[in-house]
Amino acid sequence: MSAALLPPDLLAMMERGVSVIVGSRDAALRPSIMRALGSKVEDGGRKVTVFVSRRQSRQLVQDVAATGYIAVVFSEPSSHRTVQLKARRALLRNAEAADEPVMARYLASMEHEIQQVGFAPHLTRAMLSHRLDDLVAITFEPEVAFDQTPGPKAGTRLFGGIA
Repeated sequence: MSAALLPPDLLAMMERGVSVIVGSRDAALRPSIMRALGSKVEDGGRKVTVFVSRRQSRQLVQDVAATGYIAVVFSEPSSHRTVQLKARRALLRNAEAADEPVMARYLASMEHEIQQVGFAPHLTRAMLSHRLDDLVAITFEPEVAFDQTPGPKAGTRLFGGIA
């Protein structure tokens, strides 16, 4: 399925850089979850990369490596507008110097986003601090998307066929 079917406003929100939570599961269906420290949305949403701390996300990284399964939630703090993407073939790699501008843009966007709900930029910098050599980049092509904004349409499938 094509992520181009995402509504333009949700795609723009994701591309801008908002709060990102990454989840997976092991073979016994036990969940793992962690806040992403950065994200990159490419090709109109057809390719997404999220960055997590290897040392803080050991179980998540292990689960994605073993199963390929990933669920990622993008949420705008000021409005709670939220979209969830899922895929079954996520790939992992070490972050590299070429990812530094992506991380800097994400941090700047999140500083703005978190300020909108009353928190100073230094708190966002602390929350998203990282060492490049500790980051794992997880890239996937979304296979299904759901509107997860709280309200009567929460859970509505936006595109795709897996659950």
